[in-house]
Amino acid sequence: MEINSITKKLLFNTIRVDTVLEDGSEGSGTAFVVSHAHARGTHTFIVTNRHLVDGVRRGGLVFTQKRNGQPAFGQRFQLNIEDFPHAWFLHPDPEVDLAIIPMRPLEQAARDQGVELYYQVIDTRLAPDAATLRALDALEEVLFVGYPSGVWDQVNLMPILRRGTTATPMALDFEGRAEFLIDAAVYPGSSGSPVFVYQPDTLRPSQIAGRKFLFAGVVAAVFFREEANHLVPAPVPANNSAMVMGSEMIDLGLVIKAQAVLEVINAYLGKWAE
Repeated sequence: MEINSITKKLLFNTIRVDTVLEDGSEGSGTAFVVSHAHARGTHTFIVTNRHLVDGVRRGGLVFTQKRNGQPAFGQRFQLNIEDFPHAWFLHPDPEVDLAIIPMRPLEQAARDQGVELYYQVIDTRLAPDAATLRALDALEEVLFVGYPSGVWDQVNLMPILRRGTTATPMALDFEGRAEFLIDAAVYPGSSGSPVFVYQPDTLRPSQIAGRKFLFAGVVAAVFFREEANHLVPAPVPANNSAMVMGSEMIDLGLVIKAQAVLEVINAYLGKWAE
C-alpha cells in the first residue's frame, strides 16, 4: 500500500499506548505525533491524555518500523519507557487532560537498538484559528483515529478510522471550556485519538476546499448514562473498567480543542530546550 493520501497518512499518525496500571490491570490508549514550528526550529512531540499516563506502573509505545523510507507493515517495535508517568510533560492547567513527550530521545533510543521508526506527523498549523472556527458550520463531519476497546489490526499494526459529526459548534466553548462534543462512537482506547474536520473536495464548494482537513482536537472523555436522566462526562478509561461495564455510553465524545495542544507544546518549549 502506497502512503499517498491524507487518510492513508492518518494510519501512521497514531501510536498505540499499552500500559499496566497500578492495580495490575492492563490498558491501552491512543497517542499521536505532531510537528510544531517554533522560533528555535521545528519540534516533534507525541501527544496523549494526562489520564492515560497517571497511575501507570509500566508503559510502552508501539511503532511500525521503517525500511528504505517506507513502513514495514507488521514489523512492530515497542519502546518501553521507565518511570512512564514522569516521562511526560503535562499541560500547565491541571484541568486540561493533555500530556506530551518529545520524539527526539525516543527516536534515538530506537536507533540505539538498530531500529528506524516510521510515522507521519500532524502539522500544528492545521489547527484552526479563531477566524477559521467561526467560519465552520454548526454541523461538520469529523474523522478520528485510534484503538477503540483496544481493537486494531495486530498483523499490520493499523489503527481504526472512525467517522462522526460535531455535536456542538466548534466556534463555541462547550460549558465554557476549550472543548466541543462529537456525535461518534467513542470507547475505551479511543482516549487520546486525534480528531479532524474532514470532507472530500466533492462535498464542499471549491472556494472553501481548503477547510476540508483541519486538526480539530483530542478525544478526552465520553458521556455515560449512570441512571435515568443523569448524564456525566468521564475520562475515556484505558481499560474496560467496572464504570464502563455498568454504565451506558451514549455516543457523545468530548474533544479538547487543538489550541490546547499548542499551549502545552509552547509551555514545554518555554521551559525546556531540546
